[in-house]
Parts: sequence; C-alpha cells; structure tokens
Amino acid sequence: MRGRRDAFRPDEQGTIMVGPISREERSAAMLRLKIAVVLLVGASGGLIAFHGGASALGLVAATVGGLVVGALLTWYLSWIVR
Repeated sequence: MRGRRDAFRPDEQGTIMVGPISREERSAAMLRLKIAVVLLVGASGGLIAFHGGASALGLVAATVGGLVVGALLTWYLSWIVR
C-alpha cells in the first residue's frame, strides 16, 4: 500500500496533484467509516440512557443495544448501496 505522501505529485508548475485512491485505500476508508457509524449509534444509545437516569446495567444494555442496531444499520446500508 502506498504512503500518503506518495499520493501527492507536483506537476510542471510545482502544483501538487492528488493521485487516484487505490482499491485498498478505499476499502480501508470504508471500513473506518462503518466502524465510526456503529460506534456513533452505540454511544448515542448509551447517552440517551444516561440522560434518562438509567442504572449502570441500563447504560450497558442501551450501549450494547445501540451497537447492535448500529451494526445492523451499517450492514443494511452497505447492502442497499451495492
């Protein structure tokens, strides 16, 4: 896999041009985006439970439930985009 610096190439005037993203870089970026969505939905469930005054068990249950919903949402969105 190329380093980030290798993706930038100056042209004749010295202007930096960005090269095309490779398939590996694209899949790595999509994986990071999917993980971020799952974590965001999971944290949202936990924060809503915290705001509602849930017990520690309730916070854990809401966070785990949010992570499951986030994973399902990410899978569904990936499935319909294909």
